Amino acid sequence: MTDNATAGQAATSAVLGAHAAPSPYDAVVLAGGAARRLGGADKPGVRVGGRALLDRVLTACAGARTTVVVAAPRSTVRPVCWAREEPPGAGPVAALAAGLRHVTAEHAVVLSADLPFLRADTLRRLLTALGESGADGALLTDADGRDQPLVAAYRTAALRRELAALATAHGGLTGLPLRRLTGALRLSRVPDPHASFDCDTWDDIVNARARIREHGHVLDEWISAVKDELGIDLDVDTNVLLDLARDAAHGVARPAAPLTTFLVGYAAAQGKGGPEAVAEAARKAAALALRWEEEASGTGESGGPSAPDAG
Repeated sequence: MTDNATAGQAATSAVLGAHAAPSPYDAVVLAGGAARRLGGADKPGVRVGGRALLDRVLTACAGARTTVVVAAPRSTVRPVCWAREEPPGAGPVAALAAGLRHVTAEHAVVLSADLPFLRADTLRRLLTALGESGADGALLTDADGRDQPLVAAYRTAALRRELAALATAHGGLTGLPLRRLTGALRLSRVPDPHASFDCDTWDDIVNARARIREHGHVLDEWISAVKDELGIDLDVDTNVLLDLARDAAHGVARPAAPLTTFLVGYAAAQGKGGPEAVAEAARKAAALALRWEEEASGTGESGGPSAPDAG
């Protein structure tokens, strides 16, 4: 085999590896805190970008085999398993132990319910770091380099081992801080100030609501919110649809843009219904819009004046 062929295979493997599905995992979301810095408000239910904070986190971990939310049951964007620490309000370590009773996967992501910018790709990065490092866990660090143990992936066996040791040493888990648990684990760290941003205060909430409306984020945020609201689980190339809307608005008429993209979505749903179907319908509609523009400008396919219709 030639060196070029070997290099090509290595590059292909790297690309495939970058998009490979992470190991199966379960998720434990801690959503039962008192939210004292929010004046006792129902923090998991506070809305950022039109969606409850808890629902935003549940969307990010939708790839989990089982998602356990440790809190009093409530309406959520997707079904979950509910658990409760004993007694209620016993603290994060006790809450984590309650959630782990429902976990069966080798790996578990542990999350707080107040992470407005958490994404599925963040969890994939954490799970990849966990697998590559051989550590007990991989957690995010914030803009100041501080560990965020509630935005992390752990080996379930390691968590259970240390929780059992803590319960034996302290006669239970009530009131224990998380650092007592994480301090005994071998941890890998993944810097990510954006995804690790959490909402502890009303200023944080205001800041988060402003950030999702920034130019670089607002479209992705809006599309994600609409998909959640409509129950759509479909990833498409939004740039293709934006280009189509631009072509339809420019080559036909401005109201043609939303109507055309709607029809493209409908056509895709009538067909295969996947991203490829959307892309193919968008390609056809964009070509039609281009033909309309050519006719309006008086040029035909050859670039010269259009021939008059036969009379």
